[in-house]
Amino acid sequence: METKRKLILTSHIPIRWGDMDAYGHVNNTVYFRYMEQARCEWLEQLGYTVGPVGEGPVIVNASCTFLLPLTYPGTVEVKLFAGHPGRSSIPTHYELRLVGDDTLYATGESKVVWIDTGSGKSAPIPESLRASLQDL
Repeated sequence: METKRKLILTSHIPIRWGDMDAYGHVNNTVYFRYMEQARCEWLEQLGYTVGPVGEGPVIVNASCTFLLPLTYPGTVEVKLFAGHPGRSSIPTHYELRLVGDDTLYATGESKVVWIDTGSGKSAPIPESLRASLQDL
């Protein structure tokens, strides 16, 4: 059974020379940065920020499947999808391609959990965030 996902953001991120490793391709850790950047852009567009007080998002797990190496120069297109939200969490999925190229270079997954930063415990997802995912 395939999980229903909603495309919630497409981000274009330039590949920097320093993103590459000794093998001449983008280092595996940088793929997680590309996914993080897309996730932050999505939340910021909705008016959410990360801060030391109140409530906000954290990642409780993240994975990436590296299909083909990305190399400099280029611009990565990160498509961010969300799955059905739970009480305090949202599953996210990522597809990484190069702008102008339909080839899939990597896919990723992460689980976003809303927390109370004071207690460090999960908190209900804000209603406005939940509403933005209502079609799921």
